[in-house]
Amino acid sequence: MQKLSTLLCICLFVAMPAWAAAPTPLDYTRTILEQARTIVAGGQTHDEKLAALSSLFSKFLDTDAMGREALGQHWPTFTQSQQTEFLELFHQLLERTYVQKLLLFENPDFVYAGEQLAADGAIVDTKIVTPRDQFDVVYHLRPSGDIWLANSIKVEDVSLTANLGSQLDDLLSKMSVDDLLALMRRKYGNSSGEA
Repeated sequence: MQKLSTLLCICLFVAMPAWAAAPTPLDYTRTILEQARTIVAGGQTHDEKLAALSSLFSKFLDTDAMGREALGQHWPTFTQSQQTEFLELFHQLLERTYVQKLLLFENPDFVYAGEQLAADGAIVDTKIVTPRDQFDVVYHLRPSGDIWLANSIKVEDVSLTANLGSQLDDLLSKMSVDDLLALMRRKYGNSSGEA
């Protein structure tokens, strides 16, 4: 019995650094946004900044979850191959929308107002502060291994996903799924049908 207790203590001691090293949602968000600020303020070209920010945010934005939420009631009407292509194109759309907006800010600074833990993840409140203005940005995060992924972003109480979802809903009321995918392919993918 004492060997079992000793073994259990050793296992807990070995595993503890992994728990302790895992960043909090606020710390992870801060790390990502501070890296983004450094990229935006850097001396690279616009395209280089865009590529660096896209790479960075691929480790932060859960574009699949946002894409499914944005499609809402339309999601089950897509075939599996349409869903796959849509998510690939939506990833490009969301990343470009979010990343391009970040590049518009001149010398952005970030304020970290706090975090609230919830059963399904966390909410991190931030502000983007520029010399001329400030914007409240709220990230809803879910754990994914040792990182946190944003599955919802609200800017000034406007949900980025809901906003895009409204536009998609409007488009799908006027065109077929294949037409929507062709439109997205032209804007965000390539013309061969591969995203």
